[in-house]
Amino acid sequence: MRKFLVVLDDSRECLNAMRFAAMRAAKTGGGVEILSIIPPDEFNHWIGVGEIMREEARERIHAHFEVFAKWMRDKQGVDPELVIREGEPVPEILAQIREDSDIGVLVLGAGTDNKGPGPLVTQLTRQSGSLTIPITLVPGEMSKERLESIT
Repeated sequence: MRKFLVVLDDSRECLNAMRFAAMRAAKTGGGVEILSIIPPDEFNHWIGVGEIMREEARERIHAHFEVFAKWMRDKQGVDPELVIREGEPVPEILAQIREDSDIGVLVLGAGTDNKGPGPLVTQLTRQSGSLTIPITLVPGEMSKERLESIT
């Protein structure tokens, strides 16, 4: 089954990327894989404190994931899968794509502020020529109704 890979982070545009991935998966018989990445700099503390912080980060990710997962299951009939990785975001996204051959599309939300589309979009589009899958960019300001009409 082809999966849509979407990155779960704290960005506003993440919401539209999640919606798009779920709607496309529902309409094409695919799945959704939600990837959350814990940056390594969050744990540059003593070993015991770092482990506690790592566990707290994982708990926050699971809580955030459950909000999206419930909506995907209830509204789209899609049961997403959660993957948590630790490291720098772009290398971890690329590693996940390499390691999971079922991933068919990377879905990213594009930011709308004057700083550009966001660091993930900027960095990954620079490398898009060497990717083995397409990237779908979903505008962060696109309405839910417009998303529904194009998926």
